[in-house]
Amino acid sequence: MKTIEAPNITRAVAALAVKACCELPGDMLAGFRTAKDNEPSPVGQDILDQLINNAQIASEEKMPICQDTGMAVVFVDLGQDVHITGGNLEEAIHEGIRQGYVDGYLRKSMVAEPLFERTNTKDNTPAIIHVRIVPGDEMRIRMAPKGAGSENKSVLKMLVPADGIEGVRKVVLDCVKAAGPNSCPPMVIGVGIGGTMEMAAMCAKRAAARDLDSSNLDQRYATLEDELLEMVNKTGVGPQGLGGVCTALKVHVEWYPTHIASLPVAVNINCHAARHAETVL
Repeated sequence: MKTIEAPNITRAVAALAVKACCELPGDMLAGFRTAKDNEPSPVGQDILDQLINNAQIASEEKMPICQDTGMAVVFVDLGQDVHITGGNLEEAIHEGIRQGYVDGYLRKSMVAEPLFERTNTKDNTPAIIHVRIVPGDEMRIRMAPKGAGSENKSVLKMLVPADGIEGVRKVVLDCVKAAGPNSCPPMVIGVGIGGTMEMAAMCAKRAAARDLDSSNLDQRYATLEDELLEMVNKTGVGPQGLGGVCTALKVHVEWYPTHIASLPVAVNINCHAARHAETVL
């Protein structure tokens, strides 16, 4: 049994919040550079250059990559042999987000209630927390800030098995076309297939937060990722929606077993600032 103090979780989450909002991961920067090399559009090349420069300035100056520092989405893989003392896990995460966003001078975008008053909570809490219990005695925390411009373009479709792979392709393609420039391409696209309504969305969210250079371990789904990326980049949306071949840097697919009569499909889009940071306690 391993003991982790709740205040240590708070400090780790606060640091991740600032890091994720201000430092674009190396895999994303490499993706921008590769995209620029493969982008025939001069306008697209210039946009990708600007995105690279923006990310470098943000890292050097410790300033947000984008003014929308997003909802704080936190993924926790909690080892079953971990015991948390000195506080509650979720409260420790919320406090870490509060400290990170307030002390880090990050924009606070959360409203306390979604429909009527919509009063800003002024500290970007509560976080969106997803916890799963895994073997081991470690706690892995991944922070993935999610801006509204891309999140608002996400979709969920309840297909039936007869719709098959062509139905999945259509859902993804329709989503990208509808998003157009509003999701600040080049995008990173997460696709969730299977499970129930909420599980498909959860798979898409996890897929969107994956490292850019990762692939699905099932070769069939890895091949589907490549096919979907090629299809998306043929839309001509291009960087920032101004035309070109780099509409998306990557499409990630995650799946879950489902009912014999179901084929749920969810698409969760990340903008070009597909931010994420991770630590292990």
